[in-house]
Amino acid sequence: MSSLPTFDDDALDGARSHWHWRGQARPAFAVAPKAGQESVWDYPRPPRLEIDPREVVVRWGDLEVARSTRAIRALETAHPPSFYIPLADVAPGLLELAEGTSLCEWKGPARYWSLVDGSRRLAKVAWSYPQPLPGSEMLRDAVAFYCHELECRVGGARVAPQPGGFYGGWITPELVGPFKGEPGSEGW
Repeated sequence: MSSLPTFDDDALDGARSHWHWRGQARPAFAVAPKAGQESVWDYPRPPRLEIDPREVVVRWGDLEVARSTRAIRALETAHPPSFYIPLADVAPGLLELAEGTSLCEWKGPARYWSLVDGSRRLAKVAWSYPQPLPGSEMLRDAVAFYCHELECRVGGARVAPQPGGFYGGWITPELVGPFKGEPGSEGW
């Protein structure tokens, strides 16, 4: 498998410096939240990590992949949250290390995972940060799932995937955007 990528401090600073939106002010094009809603434009950059007590369930057809009431929500400007599920709350034997890595300037080097159940396989459907950067240590023993081909629920509500093919945020009913990943959002 691929080794994890690394940054030097200058590269890390450079990668972080290009972000204009960092949650200090909501841009004029952002939807204003109503009572009970959250604007992804109020989330900070670097992301804030928090435990979400709502039940999170991930299903692959009839197979329950994960169930947790201690998922970690990563709240980052312009993104619907990614939900990181403790590995202890993922059904054993389903995750298989996949090829490829990536690097988040806030969270660190990522590994990718496939789901495997007998002859069924869902390639690169999850990712984790086994060596997170300072500030993201909570993610060390957790995994997040892309919900494009899975049924994912938070507090009983089915989530929608973040637009685009790269980001893995989950759009829950209380969120308002617009969301990074939509056409024209590359610089957000």
